[in-house]
Amino acid sequence: MILDILENAHRYLVMNKGFAKAFQFLLRPDLKELPVGKYEIDGERLYAMVSIGPGRRKEDALLETHEKYIDIQLVLAGTDEMGWKPKLLCKKPSGEYNHKSDLQFFADEPDTWLSTKSGAFAIFFPEDAHMPLISSGQLHKVVVKIAVAPI
Repeated sequence: MILDILENAHRYLVMNKGFAKAFQFLLRPDLKELPVGKYEIDGERLYAMVSIGPGRRKEDALLETHEKYIDIQLVLAGTDEMGWKPKLLCKKPSGEYNHKSDLQFFADEPDTWLSTKSGAFAIFFPEDAHMPLISSGQLHKVVVKIAVAPI
């Protein structure tokens, strides 16, 4: 897991082949004006989802993990109090892993809370359980999904 501000995105380009295209998209000058929806950057290997909506309460959310994708979650407006816990320490699965949606939920409590404000991003790898969209207000976010293996 990584938490940083968008101005430091260049530091992470060497970590993954897809990060350069992902951050190029996140640095678009018109990013805040994009309509809600899905944006293909490199087919299903790399795409972004823009969302605007109300946050949820901690007690109404579950930790989630992905096996096929890395998430880069950028907050454009609001503060997302994202929860985090190493996947290896999650002991309470809530259902089976869904291959189609690439989601596994866990009812464990996060070990750490990340106060992610506008202009900040979090990178979650497959070994990171995370609980996004925790806020008492509106959130405007972009999540870029980067495949960990060729699709």
